Amino acid sequence: MPEELTTEIFNPESLPIKTAAKSNNSGLASLLLTVVELLRQLMEAQVIRRIDRGSLSDGEIDRAAESLQAMEKQILNLCEVLEIDPVDLNLDLGEAGKLLPKKGEYYPDQPSKDGTILELLDRLISTGVVIEGDAEIGIAQVNLIKIKLRLMLSTVSELDS
Repeated sequence: MPEELTTEIFNPESLPIKTAAKSNNSGLASLLLTVVELLRQLMEAQVIRRIDRGSLSDGEIDRAAESLQAMEKQILNLCEVLEIDPVDLNLDLGEAGKLLPKKGEYYPDQPSKDGTILELLDRLISTGVVIEGDAEIGIAQVNLIKIKLRLMLSTVSELDS
């Protein structure tokens, strides 16, 4: 293997996480923070739904609020350290819309101006959905991996009912 090729492949500066931190481009760190922020907002929506139904005690509400605030603060701290603009965590998925709503624009069970993937996932979790399917992955017409998927997506309170 030529030496310049070996140097380029193993150059730590070419790793996506380093590039994202230095040049603010998308990379592994911003992708992971995006997923964490999506999950945080999904949990926040579920907490709001349960507060509205009256199914959380005052202590549970306090603990959930403190945890959600701590998660948001940690995400913002990591964005600062990795030089990622928090606005960049909201992916534009083209015709499917944005991943996350703008701050303060979404409240569970209320119509919103622009639908987001977060809203879709929140509603699916709230009502419950079962997904079942099979997939085969391969190359050169050779199947290498078979995936059998059986997924139930619901709130904990719905599963306990």
